[in-house]
Amino acid sequence: MDILQIVALGIISTSLIIILKSLRPEFTIYISILTGILIFYLLIPKFVQVINLLQDLSNRADLNIEYFSTLLKIIGVAYIVEFGSQLCRDAGENSIALKIEMAGKLSILVLALPIVLGLVDLILKVLP
Repeated sequence: MDILQIVALGIISTSLIIILKSLRPEFTIYISILTGILIFYLLIPKFVQVINLLQDLSNRADLNIEYFSTLLKIIGVAYIVEFGSQLCRDAGENSIALKIEMAGKLSILVLALPIVLGLVDLILKVLP
């Protein structure tokens, strides 16, 4: 049922934006931002479920907790960057959205380096 709330919120917000676009266009970006925040708020329980499931799998597989926390950081950066860049696009600022995405990709690369280095070390240990 959560998805029905999110879709209803999106339809209502879009309708408000369409109505306000001709009357008070400066308020449309605020409605867009508020809608995005409310949708994230509604999704928090789903994120918690996914994190708990990943943590359980990590414990079962006896994975290094550092890799797990890095993976969660990467996922968080990806979602935040997507949210921010879409808000910029909604406001008509495509060039800023592209720069946010570039910064996000670089951040993800930096976060992933320890995992890549650990994988390379593992491969070098296996090879004679």
